[in-house]
Amino acid sequence: MDIIAQEISNTPPVTSAYIATCLILTVAVQLNLISPFQLYFNPSLIANNFQLWRLVTSFCFFGSFNFSFVFNILFAYRYCRMLEETWYSTKTADFIMMFLFCGTLTLIIAFFVNMLFLSHVLTMMLVYVWSRRNPLVRLNIFGIIEVNAPYLPWVFFAFSFLLGNNMMVDLIGIFVGHLYYFLEDVYPNQVNGFRILRTPEFMKYLFNRRHINRGYEPLPEVGRPGGFDWNGQE
Repeated sequence: MDIIAQEISNTPPVTSAYIATCLILTVAVQLNLISPFQLYFNPSLIANNFQLWRLVTSFCFFGSFNFSFVFNILFAYRYCRMLEETWYSTKTADFIMMFLFCGTLTLIIAFFVNMLFLSHVLTMMLVYVWSRRNPLVRLNIFGIIEVNAPYLPWVFFAFSFLLGNNMMVDLIGIFVGHLYYFLEDVYPNQVNGFRILRTPEFMKYLFNRRHINRGYEPLPEVGRPGGFDWNGQE
């Protein structure tokens, strides 16, 4: 229990909020308190019945509690936390801005391709951004192959193809992640480039005042596992 408590204490705020929401929704569905039909992305119900919560819950439901759920939630937790710890430890508002930008873009795409649950798109986006920002990291995938981090999203895409999953989920996640990475990391460093995605000052005021936990321990830099989306829900 002490290990679990320490892990929770060490988890940065945005990762904690996202994973906690995912767990709460899964438990609620498992206990029949709510139905997955109340969570999925439905533009008609959002616009006509003002069921605005679907804009959030569609990103936070990985399916019923089973092995696939455990695997996927741990996967999302790992890469979300590594991104937040490494790049946004003192810039929580920027991390929230990343979620807002990528989430909005995903919702727009989902409207045209009829996706119902968007959690795996968000996870693939996190993986892509993390992989591009850690080009020298080597990852061992299930003890089968070893790849440099930038190839990780494409390894997952290949696994999805082999398992017969809907590859559109992975492709959309990669596209959204690449667009964010380009606008945030690439274009501002080009000749005459500038930063397009600017975090509003009020968000910085609200969120960039993280309490320093002196017992805080980030995830280790080596031995980080791979994983992928094997149960795409769309």
